[in-house]
Order: sequence, then C-alpha cells, then structure tokens
Amino acid sequence: MVDLCTFLGSAAVALGLLLVGAQFGLLHDDTPEWMWVPAILMIDVAHVYATGFRVYFDRTELRRNPWLYGLAPLLAFLIGAAIYSESSLWFWRILAYLAVFHFVRQQYGWVALYRARGGETDRLGYWVDTCAIYLATIYPLVYWHAASPRNFNWFLEGDFLSLPGITARVFQVLYWIALGSYVLRAIYRGIVKNEYNPGKDIVVATTALCWYLGIVALNSDYAFTVTNVIIHGIPYLVLVFWYRWMRQPETGTSRWSAVFSFLGIVWMLAYFEELLWDTGLWHERPWLFGTVLNLDAWEPFLVPLLAVPQITHYILDGFIWKRRSNKDLASMVDH
Repeated sequence: MVDLCTFLGSAAVALGLLLVGAQFGLLHDDTPEWMWVPAILMIDVAHVYATGFRVYFDRTELRRNPWLYGLAPLLAFLIGAAIYSESSLWFWRILAYLAVFHFVRQQYGWVALYRARGGETDRLGYWVDTCAIYLATIYPLVYWHAASPRNFNWFLEGDFLSLPGITARVFQVLYWIALGSYVLRAIYRGIVKNEYNPGKDIVVATTALCWYLGIVALNSDYAFTVTNVIIHGIPYLVLVFWYRWMRQPETGTSRWSAVFSFLGIVWMLAYFEELLWDTGLWHERPWLFGTVLNLDAWEPFLVPLLAVPQITHYILDGFIWKRRSNKDLASMVDH
C-alpha cells in the first residue's frame, strides 16, 4: 500500500497538477509562486537534506564509511569553487549534468529494487527492464538537447548543450522499441507465466508518462516542474524515512509524530538554504525570504558553498543504496 501511494500517488498528483495547469492556462508559463513553494522548496530542496537522516544523523552509518562521508562535502566545495572561479556557466552546466545523471539513475534504482524484491534474475529480463527505464528518461533528455532552446531550463538558461535533430529521431526509435518490448514481456509474464511485478510496472509507466509529458509533449517551466520534481522527490523522502524508521524506531513516538518531525527538519533546512540563495544572490522572492542580506560580493564563495548539500546528495546517493554493501537495505527489500 505504501508503494502504491508513493509511486502511483506522486504520479497522480503530478498529472492532476497538469490538469489544473491546463484549466488555468499555466501549461505555457513559468511555475507560479504557489507551486514553487511545495514543489521546489518542500520537495526538491528538502529531499536533498533527507540524505542527512540516511548518513549524517546516523552514527552507525557514519562509522561505516567515515572517509567517504567526510570528504564528499569537502571535495564538493573545493572542486566546485575551483570550477566557478574559472567559469560560472560551466559550474552550472556540470551541476546540471550531475543532477540529470542522479535523476536518471534514481529511476533505474527503483526498477532494480523491484526486480530484487520480485526475485527476477533472468538476463533477458534485466536488459529489457534496463533499456526501458533508461530510454524512458534519456530520450526526453535527448529531445530537450535537440529541440533547444525550450521554455524551461534545468538550472539556468544555457546550462544544457545542443545536439543535432537527428539524434532525437534515432533515440525516438530506440525509445518505442524499448518500451514496446517491456510491455510485451510484462503481458507475457502475466498471462503465460502468471508472474507479476506491479511495483516495477508502475515505476516504468509513470516515469515514461511524466518525463514524456513534462519534457517532450509540453513546453513550459510549470509542466516540467510538476512532472519532474514530484515523482523524483516524494519517493526519495519516503524511502529515507522508511529506511530510518524500520532500522531505528523511536521508542514512545508514534509513526505520524516521526513523520512530522522528519519533514519539519528537512523543510527547515531547505528554507534556510533558499533564504541564503534568495536574499544573498537571486533577490527573486522578498515576499517569502525578505531582503535582509546582500552577499553579491561573496558570490564566488557562496554559490559553491550553497551547492554543497546538493552535490553531496548526488555523490552519496551512488553509494548508500547499494544492496550488496548494505545488509540492512538488502534485508528490508527482500522482506
């Protein structure tokens, strides 16, 4: 039930917001402020800080790999500051591609977890599933590169490079072959072998639908935000809380109290980060953050520093969810 609400529910919210956007004429506009707060602040930025519960607020986990967890944020700042000092455009461009890699790999990670949970070990199935989930994300990204400029950006205008139009046409063919193969195999497994993996099917289907609508079919910042952020951030927040609660349930604390405490902390950290971004550099939302600071002179130092949580999240996410090196996660997934 939790899985259904997490993946299908977050996709339903995203698609519902597209209908709201169509009703109010937002499908060709920037993300309005009333959507920026829940989508960007409370989901996108907040889910980055959820990594703290997985790593930095967990003494056992910190002792497991102290060098990785200590050096990741330090190197993120030092390398980021060095790149930013040479070119702010390339700093944002590299950060954008790190984010893209992270978003794509997370969707693959969900599929891998559901394959493990369903006991799927066949090589053909592995390749069909892998091609389907990767093409479901990579084709829309290739289309974005080939059809640029679009009416939305990952971070800033010009952070993506351009590709020739034929690239998108080639990937479009591969895209439909990969998804068609996945559907045929799922039907065969269900009808002939009576084998089902609804969690995996939901992840592939919702990823393909939301990424296609948000990037290829529609061309607006609003559409991209609601389809991209919600199905990425909400499942990650649920995963971190589930992992933390299952391993270390707090005695005398109800589950709902733990949920609100968890969300309250990540929302507070997310607000503080955006407060520094906006009052120190962007000056876009005085209604939410005020105009207390002006740190423009510190920009070469402040931008890499404020990007550290995000970069650290991208780096560590490639290590902390591997079942082979994490017996607790393997046990929880298998059961």
